[in-house]
Amino acid sequence: MNWDHLQTFLAVARHGQMLEAGRKLGLNHATVARRLECLEAALGTALFHRRPNGSSLTEAGERLLPVAERIEADVLSVTARMRAEEAEPSGTVRIGAPDGLGNLFLARELGALSCQHAKLVIELVPLPRSFSLSKREADLAIGLDRPVDGRLILSKLTDYSLSLYASRRYLEQSGMPETTRELAGHAAVIGVDDYAYASALDYSAFLQSRCRRAFRCAGAIGQLEAVKAGVGIGILHDFAAADCADLVRVLPETRFQRSYWLMSHPDSHEARRIVACRDFIVRRFREERARFLPV
Repeated sequence: MNWDHLQTFLAVARHGQMLEAGRKLGLNHATVARRLECLEAALGTALFHRRPNGSSLTEAGERLLPVAERIEADVLSVTARMRAEEAEPSGTVRIGAPDGLGNLFLARELGALSCQHAKLVIELVPLPRSFSLSKREADLAIGLDRPVDGRLILSKLTDYSLSLYASRRYLEQSGMPETTRELAGHAAVIGVDDYAYASALDYSAFLQSRCRRAFRCAGAIGQLEAVKAGVGIGILHDFAAADCADLVRVLPETRFQRSYWLMSHPDSHEARRIVACRDFIVRRFREERARFLPV
C-alpha cells in the first residue's frame, strides 16, 4: 500500500475537500484526485462519496481510516527516531580488533570518541580466531588478513610495519647482533603458533629459525612486555615500540610489513552509530599513518 496515497486519503478524510487537502499537502487538485483513484483501484472499492460541497467517507473508507492512522503514527514515530539518530549517534557498537592494536591504539582513540557522544556505547573486544559479523559478534572488525569470501564490506585502513627490538638492559648483557647470523647467540620472544589466527602473523618463524632459544607468548601485549623486561629479542609493532624509550631497534634493515582491514556487515553498514565509529576510525588511521608506517 503506497504511503503517499494513504497520506492523501487521510488529508481528504480530515478536511472533507480535495482542494483543502491539496493545499495542506502542497499538491494540486488533479494529483490529489489521481492518488485517491489509485488507492481505490488497489483496494477495489470507493472510499469517498464525492459531492459538489465536499467528500465524505464511504463505509469502506470508515474501515480504512483507523488503519491509515495507525500506519501514519508508526511512520511519524520511525521518522522522529531516525532524525534523532541522525543528529546524535546512539546505541551500542562492538568493535573487534587484534589485541596489540586494540590495547595500544584503539582503546585510547575510541575512548575519546565515546566522550564526544554521550548516547554512544562502544565495546572494544579482542579479535578471536574466528568471528561472525552476520551473527553480530561484532559490528565492526579490524583484521590482519583480507577476507576472500563472505558478504562483507571491506576497506583497507593502513599498512603497518614491525621490526626487531630488544631492551637496553638485554643488549648490555648479551650484545648487539650486527647480522642475522649473530642472532644464533640470542634468545627470541615469539608467538605461539597454535594461537596465530591470521596468516599475517607468520613472521615469528624468522626468529624461531635463527635464535638459540625462545620464549613463546600468545599476544602482542605479552610479547612487548617480555621484550621490555629483557627476556630476548622480539618482533614488535613499530607504532607500539615508539612509546617505549628503553627499546632499541635491532638489525634495522630487517622489517616486516602487514595491513589492517576494516570490515562491516552490509545490513548494518549505514546505521548512524556504526557510520560514526567507522568514519572516526578511518580518519584517525589516515592521520596517524606515519606512526603505523614510519620511514
